[in-house]
Amino acid sequence: MPAWDELKRHQTHLIRKALEGSTFVAPTSAQLITALTDESSELLALPDGYVDVGLVSDDGPQFGAEVESSDITSWGHVQPTRRDIISDVTTLSIVPQETNRWTAALYAGVDPDALTPDATSGELVIEKPTRPAPRYYRVLTIGVDESDAGEIYIARYLPRASVTDKDDQAFQSSSDEALSWPVTLTGYLDSVAGYAEAFFFGGPGWKALLADMGFGVTP
Repeated sequence: MPAWDELKRHQTHLIRKALEGSTFVAPTSAQLITALTDESSELLALPDGYVDVGLVSDDGPQFGAEVESSDITSWGHVQPTRRDIISDVTTLSIVPQETNRWTAALYAGVDPDALTPDATSGELVIEKPTRPAPRYYRVLTIGVDESDAGEIYIARYLPRASVTDKDDQAFQSSSDEALSWPVTLTGYLDSVAGYAEAFFFGGPGWKALLADMGFGVTP
């Protein structure tokens, strides 16, 4: 019989953190993202239209998951004998700290392309819609980690997302918090992409760890 030290497989170098990263937003007319890295495991340029929302609070992007199921129970069984997933929804909450065209537009629920400062004074006026219509975007969040072999990229992509909630905004000078534009986006099925969310993993550090992670590939 093997000793426990021979049986276990604990690999501390496979513990990941998002040391930094960014969230990029684009109109749904922008090209879908199908790959994050090239054949050399280096990052590809994003398609036209994707804009970094900028600095966010140190909580980072927060992904939420809400899964609902329907259970069938049967006589003589103390556990459900059938379970069907009827809802699986992903949300993304971010607290942008930069005030720019996209953060203001997401928070106010308006078209960012329609925001035009006064040509003379530079003043910008945003009128909140009296009957807001859902606006959809492509949203990519990339987290970056480091390893001995180089950077590791872990990303989550919502090809069709809409702002479904927003938090309070405070105007104050006594707090350590910046004036921010906190929003929550919900991912929906994109009929062209064929999915509501995709995960991307890549980078030179990722490639070097494939075998250790159990993929049976030697870089």
